[in-house]
Amino acid sequence: MGKRAISIILILAIIIVLNLISRNLHFRFDTTDDNQYTLSGATKDILKDIEDPITVTAYFSKDLHPSLEKGKNDFRDMLEEYSVLSDGLVNYEFITPETEEQRQEATKNGIQPIMVSMREKDQNKQQRVYMGATLKSGEIPQEFIPVIQAGANMEYELSTKIKKIAVIDKAPIGLISGHREADRKQLSQAYQSLGISYAIEPVDLTTTEVIPERFKTIALIDPKDSLSLKELQVLDDFLNKGGNMFIALNTVTANLQTSKGTPQNTGVEGWLKAKGLEIENSFLLDARCGQVTMQQRVGPFTMPTQIPFPYLPLITNFAEHPITDGLEMVMFQFASPMRYKANEYFTFTPLVSSSSKAGIQTAPLEFTDVQKDLREYNFDLENVVIGGVLEGGLPNAQKSKMVIIGDADFPLNQGEQKQSPDNISLMANAIDWLSDDTGLVELRTKSVTTRPLDQLEDGKRQFLKVVNIGLPILLILLFGFIRSSRSRSKRNKRMAEAY
Repeated sequence: MGKRAISIILILAIIIVLNLISRNLHFRFDTTDDNQYTLSGATKDILKDIEDPITVTAYFSKDLHPSLEKGKNDFRDMLEEYSVLSDGLVNYEFITPETEEQRQEATKNGIQPIMVSMREKDQNKQQRVYMGATLKSGEIPQEFIPVIQAGANMEYELSTKIKKIAVIDKAPIGLISGHREADRKQLSQAYQSLGISYAIEPVDLTTTEVIPERFKTIALIDPKDSLSLKELQVLDDFLNKGGNMFIALNTVTANLQTSKGTPQNTGVEGWLKAKGLEIENSFLLDARCGQVTMQQRVGPFTMPTQIPFPYLPLITNFAEHPITDGLEMVMFQFASPMRYKANEYFTFTPLVSSSSKAGIQTAPLEFTDVQKDLREYNFDLENVVIGGVLEGGLPNAQKSKMVIIGDADFPLNQGEQKQSPDNISLMANAIDWLSDDTGLVELRTKSVTTRPLDQLEDGKRQFLKVVNIGLPILLILLFGFIRSSRSRSKRNKRMAEAY
């Protein structure tokens, strides 16, 4: 056997041994930007706390398209790691629903087939497939993941479902009511996210004289009616005992039908101002903004057109803080700026700020021309604060924490349209931090939500374009140069006299 054959056999043997070792140790190099293939510390903590066995049943159709097959393989690899880290308490099985009985079982367990479109041999085809999973522990009602896809945040889906099953006694969170605040339907996405760790209970401030001590954190979201002095005192008593509070407040309202923006006062503004924080009756404008759909006449036709609208700021400027860790972009609607005046009893930490091209308009006002070009607005401000943390307490009182956002619409569902994941994460992360439970913050914001090129700085966007165009050309030229050099070297050797 030649040396070349022996070398090949040794290399193959080393690769096989390394694969066996890596499967037992579950060690891998993860070079992705967001550590997509590395389990987070939150997941490891959840798996360590499992006391009863949990069974994961995955339903995947056979002959999946390669892009879908990758999701199946990634899910299997993840379940292997979960099983090892939980000391075998996470068990799993994969079922290919081929028989009618298996398909009925999948449907009964909440896994419905979905239609996927794919291109095969220059033809568009549709395939009806199963690609979901159920979780169950003993007699506890099961959870399910209806669709599992490659690239989606499978770890968050799987870990949160496991935590939801494993955690029986959930900490209560009080949701203030009695002043036409946002209801459960408007907060359905936030309820779903917070329901993993907390039991959300309404607290009617109009009939409550003392907020029960079992609440460590309460939330006040979008009150439209005024709070009385007595009700504000109940909130003060709660904070003086060391309670924490999340506030999402509208100090302005907008009506695009009437093109009017008006101030709104609920009494909470003055209550916060006494603590050093003023939320202005003003609208924040930002050149980095969302769009509204307007009917525009083109010739004889009227067509819907997307128009940039600076009153819908797309915020990407976040402070380094557990609440904003991992957030990429949050869209606000008619947000208001806030200013902090130094106070001996409280400190303020900005969390959320505008871009470097922002402006402020004081209410009341009229939206005279929604289709106005962005260049016509006066963006002469930068880093305007619209959210932050107020910490401290009066003498002889316990220290408290409040997270305050100058917009109450960002976590609300917009009819049938869902909010972006980062919008919900901002509120959920704040509740976690106030409740000293930041375990799911890392998971919740782990996956990449959006990185639109048109929201990048001009220099960075131009650099990425040059790299995308130039790098493939450079690699081809480099390959050609190396190949040409090797061919020339071989040719010179053959032409040598001693060859």
